[in-house]
Amino acid sequence: MLNISGLANGIVLDHIPAGKSMDIYKYLSLEKFDCQVAIIKNARSQKMGKKDIIKIEGGIDLINLDVLGFVDPDITVNIVVNGEIQEKKRLMLPKKLTNVVKCKNPRCITTIEQELPQVFLLADKEAKVYRCMYCEEKYRRHHKK
Repeated sequence: MLNISGLANGIVLDHIPAGKSMDIYKYLSLEKFDCQVAIIKNARSQKMGKKDIIKIEGGIDLINLDVLGFVDPDITVNIVVNGEIQEKKRLMLPKKLTNVVKCKNPRCITTIEQELPQVFLLADKEAKVYRCMYCEEKYRRHHKK
């Protein structure tokens, strides 16, 4: 069972692949929030071997579930109320991402019209491929190994 000591009300992001917690921290812009955030790296996991965990004090409205689903739809979102897990949310790949990633195509309209939102649509669910709504440029993830 997940140890949630020290967190009365908030969110626990569990089953994060080991070493990926800082990427999620950046994607969710957690540095902008005035709440406690605990990052546990390389925790032992029967299912995964090693995993990361992020504990966030506060309500579910603090995080964008679409961003989490984009980063890794296998992450578990645990809602903690009065020190106990009240609900577990499963994530899915979002059909549309707005202002999460930027188009790298230098000829894309978003390069010239900087006030336009960066919108990517899920083009291939199986391959987890997103394309720019304006120019159809494929979004390429940079994997660090």
